Amino acid sequence: MFVIPILIRVWVVGVLFSLLSVPSSAAGIDATINSAMQPIADAVASFIFFEVSVFGTRLPLIILWLIGASIFFTCYFRFLNLRGFKHAFELLRGDFTKPGQRGELTHFQALATAVSGTVGIGNISSVAIVISVGGPGATFWLMVAGLLGMSTKFAECVVGVKYRKLNSDGSVSGGPMYYLEEGLKERNLAWLGKPMGYFYALSIVIGCMGIGNMFQSNQAFEQFVVVTGGETGFFADKGWLFGAVLASIVGVVILGGITSIAKVTSKLVPFMAGIYIIGSLTVIFLNAERVPWAIGAIVTEAFNSSAVGGGILGVMIMGFQRAVFSNEAGIGSAAIAHSAVKTQEPVTEGFVGLMEPFIDTVVICTLTALVILTTVYEPELAGAGMQGIELTTRAFGTTLTWSAIPLAFIAILFAFSTLLSWSYYGLKGWTYIVGESRKAENIFKIIFCLFAALGCMVQLDAVLEFSDALVFVIALPNIIGLYILAPIIKKELNRYQERLRNGEIQNLRKQLSR
Repeated sequence: MFVIPILIRVWVVGVLFSLLSVPSSAAGIDATINSAMQPIADAVASFIFFEVSVFGTRLPLIILWLIGASIFFTCYFRFLNLRGFKHAFELLRGDFTKPGQRGELTHFQALATAVSGTVGIGNISSVAIVISVGGPGATFWLMVAGLLGMSTKFAECVVGVKYRKLNSDGSVSGGPMYYLEEGLKERNLAWLGKPMGYFYALSIVIGCMGIGNMFQSNQAFEQFVVVTGGETGFFADKGWLFGAVLASIVGVVILGGITSIAKVTSKLVPFMAGIYIIGSLTVIFLNAERVPWAIGAIVTEAFNSSAVGGGILGVMIMGFQRAVFSNEAGIGSAAIAHSAVKTQEPVTEGFVGLMEPFIDTVVICTLTALVILTTVYEPELAGAGMQGIELTTRAFGTTLTWSAIPLAFIAILFAFSTLLSWSYYGLKGWTYIVGESRKAENIFKIIFCLFAALGCMVQLDAVLEFSDALVFVIALPNIIGLYILAPIIKKELNRYQERLRNGEIQNLRKQLSR
């Protein structure tokens, strides 16, 4: 597999060479790189997001693949996504924490880091697009998909911890690369596991530079321009300056590794999510007279064959697609962060992982939908007019006239936190391929920061499309691996629950804490 590190280096050098070999104007850079990447991006995206027509509605197969897995694991674990809430909260508040566990993060820090990678600009903008195109009914299926996705997250986090690599310096390396290799080896499928592990690692390294990096920094800059005076403001054409500052801040945080990232995200995520939730609930409360209509529309239009967006099936797919894009259940990326937890019980982090899609999709995305539905949404305007973050900003502004700047600030924090988490995901893919060393880590971190700055200066649509497709293609090997490892996960779950029922885990904790 020595060819893969060479391919990554060639790709990175190629992109950097393109930047140096074109005119210094942003437009020249954009046009040159986009023209070179567009054919590749189109080919990869057409494969990953291949659609089939069912009853007149175009269905992306990758979304069906992800939703099918979430339904399977929900049934296979007997609706643990609903039964596991109480124990997840107990673990998060430290009720079952044992001293002396190997790892780098507490349960809460691991969850905060993973949530910071999924709660982003999409929670504000993409939900508005779904509502505009699919109507209120899409919200119902978004919530359903979020609840189902909790089961897939559980499976990912359990095997992420079970097959992680504990390094001699106390650091941890884990995620799909490791459980595909080690887990499938345990199932006598080493010939399949290792190639899939390398494929996953390569894809997440390249993918993280786009959707987890350049897109986030670009969106952060756009929101910063809103805060500082708009298109006529001083910073409107200073993307290079904002990018340099942003890259420097990101660099300071990620140089300290996952513990440094977790210290930031464990404070940042509760703050930004809390402010957004409070703001959303305030708007909904002040428009309480519209709430009964909004809830009724969400339920009825979810099953309305004449609903906007292609009938029941079309609305269902829109909601499912937004949920999958938002919480990344089945992608496996969050398992990389969860693997660093301090525990010797893999199932405990599975329970904690349940909370991630619930927070990201069921709570935050649903609140965004309710804000829009109780303020600016009009059925006759569905599918036309404002979309994305503009519509969400207008929705908040109709009730809280001063909310545009705070909302833009929250969006910047969302993007920043996503940058931090995805830097770690990409780093672990990188070290899986080239080997664990301080030099390898620093090289990746420098490249990541350069791409963060670049994202503020140029519009590389083709690169983003390409990286977005690569992020979703990793769902193919990841879910295949989870299906193969499902019996092992269930055995771990049954054993843990039995020990929990007979008090063995509680007694062991008491003994260790003395």
